[in-house]
Amino acid sequence: MSVWSQMPPEVWTLMGLVLGLMAGSFANVCIVRLPEERSVVFPPSHCPSCETPIRAYDNIPVLSYLVLKGRCRACGRPISPLYPVVEAVTGLLMAAVFWRFGVSWACLIFAWVIPALVVITVIDIQHQIIPDKITLPGIVFGVAAGWYLNGWVDTLIGLVLGSGLFTLLAEVWLRARGIQAMGGGDIKYIAAAGALLGWQQVLLIIFLASLLGGVFGVLGLTSKRFHVLTRIPFGPFLALATLISIFFGEDLIALYLNLMIVKQ
Repeated sequence: MSVWSQMPPEVWTLMGLVLGLMAGSFANVCIVRLPEERSVVFPPSHCPSCETPIRAYDNIPVLSYLVLKGRCRACGRPISPLYPVVEAVTGLLMAAVFWRFGVSWACLIFAWVIPALVVITVIDIQHQIIPDKITLPGIVFGVAAGWYLNGWVDTLIGLVLGSGLFTLLAEVWLRARGIQAMGGGDIKYIAAAGALLGWQQVLLIIFLASLLGGVFGVLGLTSKRFHVLTRIPFGPFLALATLISIFFGEDLIALYLNLMIVKQ
């Protein structure tokens, strides 16, 4: 890291943006193919309408979409604007991670997490699933990275606490109401997040996700204009809460503890 540490923060952040745009392009492939259980490697990227392979100069994140005015060069049919949105969001989030954490292992760890959060959010909104091909490797990654970031005690407690709370909630809700309140994907996701960020932050993620889900649900119920919000599954709120925890989790926990001390 010594060579990279001499790099100006602006250049490092720009690198994060470029890498994030590229990761966003791959995230689009995952979003389309993972729910269909297709390979994310083969065949190469192609037009969803005419299946013509996309050439390298037509596959530049965001820019190619703008140059082609959102249409396939071969057949002229429109391409979903979701593609450049995913690329841009992933790029900006990656740039924010590079800016926030600088040249560090934490930066590289969270840079791997960002595209996964984007993929999970979009797939869960579209299909109401969180694929095992993301969550199961995510648990392994979370344990390994969390061990480095927080130590093995916090990692294991976070893993067990997160998955345990969600499993208990799902079981209680199923027995009391006969409704599956928590899917297996959510349980595996929170296990991975708990392992990565530790037990304190997994509690913060659960709290924030529940709060955000409640706010969006109330907005959807009280306004016809936002009625679509009531159909958003829990995964996107977990992903958003995880993002907040990555960037501000330690500060929020410190603020809460200080408030508790003042009250006493």
